[in-house]
Amino acid sequence: MENRKKVEVCHTPSLYDQYKKKNQVVVVIDVLRATSAMCAAFHNGVKKIIPVATLEEAKGYKDEGYIVAAERKGQIVEGFSLGNSPFGFMSGEYKDKTIVITTTNGTRAFHTARDAEQVVIGSLLNLDALSDWLIKQEKDVLCLASGWKDKFCLEDTICAGAFVDKLINSGKFTTEEDSSIAAKYLYLSARENYMAFLKASSHRKRLKALNLNEDMKYCLTPNQTNVIPIRRDNYLILLEE
Repeated sequence: MENRKKVEVCHTPSLYDQYKKKNQVVVVIDVLRATSAMCAAFHNGVKKIIPVATLEEAKGYKDEGYIVAAERKGQIVEGFSLGNSPFGFMSGEYKDKTIVITTTNGTRAFHTARDAEQVVIGSLLNLDALSDWLIKQEKDVLCLASGWKDKFCLEDTICAGAFVDKLINSGKFTTEEDSSIAAKYLYLSARENYMAFLKASSHRKRLKALNLNEDMKYCLTPNQTNVIPIRRDNYLILLEE
């Protein structure tokens, strides 16, 4: 019991400094839709993803000839052909390609955790595969929810709670933060029907207004892939075990 590792939840990037510690795996979560899109991209053959925090950086990469996906406020940024819809990466045309991506929340969270020893990308899509891998690492885990413009976000917290629940149920992890306990119980309340539970959530309303219901249904359907995107330097590749 004494050797159990900690799994905790940080609800927004602005709180990251209060939760970070050495020798910790950080799981960046942006369910609707950045980290779900990243998992979908790797599942469909993308070789490498470079997350950038600003549109200026994204435009710089575009000028250099890179394929760039850019999203702000749920929509594709003018002048770019891709946003953060998972369906944008499913055609097969990006197989073995490098994609640069910038989003409202998810890529910011990725860069917030730049000092972490290990960073992986989590979503409901790769929930079981990533949970199994985290259990094997025998390291403390911090689930970093991207939130919405640095505010609490329900769907990211629910996903973080799913990871907390699975890791604690392994018998190898424990938790001590109220943020983690709250996330776990939100997940347990939501898991029978994520769409219904999130009906009143701000981001579901935002995406529904943009006619993105299919994106939401896809992102809220667990275990559609076994991919684990992992950071190398300032970019992401597929973890090969």
